[in-house]
Amino acid sequence: MAKILIAEDDRISQKLAVKIVEELGHTAFVSPHGRHAYESLMANNDFELLLTDIMMPEMDGQQLIKTLRGDQQFDDLPIIIMSAVVGINDISNLLKLGATLFLAKPLEREELQDYITRCLGPGKTCRN
Repeated sequence: MAKILIAEDDRISQKLAVKIVEELGHTAFVSPHGRHAYESLMANNDFELLLTDIMMPEMDGQQLIKTLRGDQQFDDLPIIIMSAVVGINDISNLLKLGATLFLAKPLEREELQDYITRCLGPGKTCRN
């Protein structure tokens, strides 16, 4: 199954995301902030999906997306945003930066499962 990187500083959201990823049969790796996630992706480019929060220390999710989308090797990496940011303009800006999908917190199990399946399953239909 797929290797999924979860960039999330909140322990409760981390645990829930890991549980959902593992229930789908995938392997979850947790990064406590964006810089760690970026370094993990640079060191090991076989992650198939990134789940990231926006509000994190050291490098926030917005900076992480910009940095990744500026590097050609990550052009096709699906990036799902998990955030309590709910403004339409905020979501639109994140998608323009290169996020693939947006998922509002608190995380809903079925919705996250659906997004992961769409991004990794046959046909990979996770683009907006």
